[in-house]
Amino acid sequence: MRFAVVGAGVIGALHARTIANLDGATLAAVVDIEQPRAEQLAAEHDATALSELHQALSVPDIDAVAICTPSGNHAELAEAALKAGKHVVVEKPLDVSLEAGQRVARAQVESGRTVAVISQHRFDPSSLAVDRAIREGRLGRVTSGSATISWWRSQAYYDSAGWRGTWALDGGGALMNQGIHTIDLLVWFLGTPVEVFAWTGCLAHERIEVEDTAVATIRFESGALGVIQGTTAAYPGLNARVQVHGDRGSAVIDDDQLTYFHAAARGEVGPDVGAGSPDNQAHDLLAPDVSPTEGEARVAGITATSHTAQYEDFLEAARHGTRPLVSVTEALRTLAVVRAIYSSADAGRPVPVADVAP
Repeated sequence: MRFAVVGAGVIGALHARTIANLDGATLAAVVDIEQPRAEQLAAEHDATALSELHQALSVPDIDAVAICTPSGNHAELAEAALKAGKHVVVEKPLDVSLEAGQRVARAQVESGRTVAVISQHRFDPSSLAVDRAIREGRLGRVTSGSATISWWRSQAYYDSAGWRGTWALDGGGALMNQGIHTIDLLVWFLGTPVEVFAWTGCLAHERIEVEDTAVATIRFESGALGVIQGTTAAYPGLNARVQVHGDRGSAVIDDDQLTYFHAAARGEVGPDVGAGSPDNQAHDLLAPDVSPTEGEARVAGITATSHTAQYEDFLEAARHGTRPLVSVTEALRTLAVVRAIYSSADAGRPVPVADVAP
């Protein structure tokens, strides 16, 4: 499969490197309105540099487009690629509004092509192990969960590009841009979201329109309850953490690693009062070969191969006409949660997730 990467920034470079190292894929073109950036990244991978997407779409042997531009441009570019008969990979989020995301969903149906939205942490061994444990009932009835993102972004980070921290192109702040991966895992684990109640604020930055701090509670269809806390104002930057709890077990993922897992054995009756168990079964839940590679190259704090498993899933889906793990539907569900959080914070009251859907 021959790819064009649209957007030659930090994330575009990560996608380019991922594609170039995939079996069954080739990086054919790099597109960026800043021609020197396109030329530099294209030269690194022996690809063609282009300045406009339509140039790539007119090349018959380009099969797929990876969209790595500011978030507010995602839907427009995805629609154009789908109408040209190309498969599409969209860097998170799908777009900044549900209306735009729905346009992508319609374009996908009309084109018959495959679309995947990047949420690479669903493919982490830790995430897959927790998902499997939930589906197998090892945690019992899932009762609650939390997603915590305690990161730092300097004022210089927001000042480095005019689109950063804007509603139109960034779509939000600490949640939409940085926290959406962790929120996506929480929603994946706990199921269909029903209602949220949230507060947001911009407490440590200037000249941005969006939040750098947010907290929210979320109620799921199953009755499970969740808590979301996200910030880019936690100097010097700490961890991203997901916890899932049930009446038979608990799991903790800290910075992508399964740091704690304990599930009751079949027939086991637990104590009347519990304060955690020293019997951490996390190691037993994972295959022995899933430890991170020492010294692996990183781009913006992300390992250079972090997207590989999701790209492999996308290639398989495109070849066989099956649904990728992170489909447009899945991406829309997570996007709806973030948009509901913003709506709740603006309104000062709980907001049903369904009310923000178009």
